[in-house]
Amino acid sequence: MKPSLRLQLDRYLQRLQDLDAVLSAPDVLSDISRFRGLTREHAEVAAVAQRYERYLQRENDMAGAREMLGDPDMAEMAREEIAAAEADLQRLEGELQRALLPRDPDDTRNAFLEIRAGTGGDESALFAGDLLRMYLRYAERQGWKTEMMSANESDLGGYKEAVVRLEGDDVYARLKFESGGHRVQRVPATETQGRIHTSACTVAVMPEPDEAEEVAINPTELRIDTFRASGAGGQHVNKTESAIRITHLPTGIVAECQDDRSQHRNKAKAMAVLAARLREKERSERQAKEAATRKSLIGSGDRSDRIRTYNFPQGRLTDHRINLTLYKLQSVMDGDLDDVVGALRTAREAEQLAEQLDELEQGRA
Repeated sequence: MKPSLRLQLDRYLQRLQDLDAVLSAPDVLSDISRFRGLTREHAEVAAVAQRYERYLQRENDMAGAREMLGDPDMAEMAREEIAAAEADLQRLEGELQRALLPRDPDDTRNAFLEIRAGTGGDESALFAGDLLRMYLRYAERQGWKTEMMSANESDLGGYKEAVVRLEGDDVYARLKFESGGHRVQRVPATETQGRIHTSACTVAVMPEPDEAEEVAINPTELRIDTFRASGAGGQHVNKTESAIRITHLPTGIVAECQDDRSQHRNKAKAMAVLAARLREKERSERQAKEAATRKSLIGSGDRSDRIRTYNFPQGRLTDHRINLTLYKLQSVMDGDLDDVVGALRTAREAEQLAEQLDELEQGRA
């Protein structure tokens, strides 16, 4: 193990001791927000520290086994123990390197999923509906809660735009690489000559801000319009102006909600979506500046990126960022996204590990 990596891990052991001391203090529960932050950090630090302690134990085991090599009666057992310890050490070092990769602070957050129909007219709107169903089924598999924030249905049953709030464990971590352009190739139901059409939708996944970290929004910079809801939802939607549309004048960003009978609740939902969109705009602009000299393996998340193609005639899904091709399209559309999500996360980890090694080499030079 490189000395620089060992030094980092030694700090985790010390930090775990510090956190144990702080969390055992009698006044720690006086600030619930701070207590939650500390317990979250304790769980993360403990996971690394315990794995490092296992690594140190296996180092000691291997050292002890090497001392027994000189004993003819113990040599064979010692060689077996050395081989097992070396394998464990190699595995544990890889796990520790991945554990030390910089974490996105938003990974544990809930998220807003936004799907918009793009080029392709009615077929694009129908595909947006298929994508929404895919993500909702994936959320169900993960045990997440879902809440429709807004939906603008098309005439044929798809969606021109839909926004869903997803709540659960590591929602943003699992879905953040879904942001971008999704292209579909298939024969539309309205196509009489069997020709394959290509259309596209855009997906944006935005972490939900904590209440304490929400973007400061000046009320004077908002235009709030009320209107009668349209689409599915029952006859009551056309009787009162319960739907809300909020426009952030400086940026032109718009959020609306018409899914609730209560104007007050619709306004609260629209404000939550607006805050997430403004925060995502700030985040994207910051990341663009930081990554101006290179493009991430996973992509910028910009909605203009064509990240994935869904080819129905061939039953094929292709993620263009990592050259992943799967011939299980129907399974994916039914919410089986584990292979796709896992491959994207693994690719990102591999890129981060390469960057980490480069930094270590540069530090040694």
